[in-house]
Amino acid sequence: MVMANGQLAIEDLVARAGDAAGLATTLARCHPADAIEVLNRVPLGQAAAILLQQSAAVNAQLFNHPGLDAPAKLVNLLPADRAVEVMNELHTDRQVELLRHMNDKEQEALCGKLPAPVQETVRQLLAYPPSRAGGIMTTEFMSLPSAMTVAAALDAIRKVAGSKETIYAIYLLDPEEKTLAGVVSLRELIMADPSAKLADIAVVRKPVTVTADTDREEVGRLISKYDLLAVPVIDETRHVIGIVTVDDVIDAMVEASTEDAQKFGGMEALDQPYMAMSFWAMIKKRAGWLCVLFLSEMLTASAMQTYEAELEKAVVLTLFIPLIMSSGGNSGSQATSLIIRALALRELRLSDWWRILIREIPAGLTLGAILGVIGIVRIALWQKMGIYNYGDHWELIALTVGAALVGIVTFGSMAGSMLPFALKRLGFDPASASAPFVATLVDVTGLVIYFTIAWVILKGTLL
Repeated sequence: MVMANGQLAIEDLVARAGDAAGLATTLARCHPADAIEVLNRVPLGQAAAILLQQSAAVNAQLFNHPGLDAPAKLVNLLPADRAVEVMNELHTDRQVELLRHMNDKEQEALCGKLPAPVQETVRQLLAYPPSRAGGIMTTEFMSLPSAMTVAAALDAIRKVAGSKETIYAIYLLDPEEKTLAGVVSLRELIMADPSAKLADIAVVRKPVTVTADTDREEVGRLISKYDLLAVPVIDETRHVIGIVTVDDVIDAMVEASTEDAQKFGGMEALDQPYMAMSFWAMIKKRAGWLCVLFLSEMLTASAMQTYEAELEKAVVLTLFIPLIMSSGGNSGSQATSLIIRALALRELRLSDWWRILIREIPAGLTLGAILGVIGIVRIALWQKMGIYNYGDHWELIALTVGAALVGIVTFGSMAGSMLPFALKRLGFDPASASAPFVATLVDVTGLVIYFTIAWVILKGTLL
């Protein structure tokens, strides 16, 4: 049952999925990550049957973990009373995340069976967008009066620690206003004099905080910058309404990165794991962008029709169209990827667009020149070695290709770097500037640049 490296033989466990009771007993002794891997690889009906054989506390450990592929579907397959038991054992932020993956009817049916205080908290958190701090925060945090002694604080922590998601940081409240007055780490608390006041051992500097409307990417940046395990979420009166923990930020960043990667590929972001998506749901996510890109590519055909006469006179020019178009698209995709990531990391602001343009113009010229030289050398070698005969004016053809590469790669770099700024200015996600979209844009303009340069250089000879 155990492999040489100490990990569970997942395949053996999956093969036992038919024995729900036996497998449930085994999985209860496993690390939640291993148990989740097994549940993800068996049919949902069998997974639900396994969960029914386990206690609500054990199941809560699994649902509190972010690895389950279809937690909402699994909960809906459980009897109503068991689903409520599991929900009551979950951390608040996990309850909210699970409910977000249900439709309105399922959400209301389950939420309505929760205890009134839990219902109120969950509904408040559901009102925040998942892209904001309020949408990923938990209300289970440790707060104590700043006038309390260290000894009394440690006693209080022991009594309630089991009901809190994290106790690595204790938030100190002003005795009168109940506003955030400071933060003390559990390590600092343990090392302090038991008779000391919490206010005396708190760090003097102002605590790092966010509001419920703070973007989750900004929350992640602050946690990374200040090396925090959690950041408090405050309202306009500086009352602490929740905390965002580092694990929730990591989960949110992984989800955001996944969405961006899918958009880069020229499709809508998936709202479920790949294997959990139905066939038609997957078609719906992919077909829309494919149709948009296909219609955009029709402009390429229109551009080629415009230069039909030139192509008839110099058919040799068609040999280099794929080369020209792909080079421009590749340079644009490179620039787009770099700028989107820099914007996401807050390395760039919208006002920096002109600095990027000034930087990308010489970069595009240099990259285009490198490719242009390679293209000229390639044509010359093929001509001199007798591999292909480009005609009497092969030198001019080589010059045309080289000059076109310089122009198209430069344009691609400029367009690719400016498009994310334009989308962000218009209020769209910069990740929508996917590589296929940029490539399509550069394809059309690249043909115009290519044939314009060809007309200038080859006029009076081939054209």
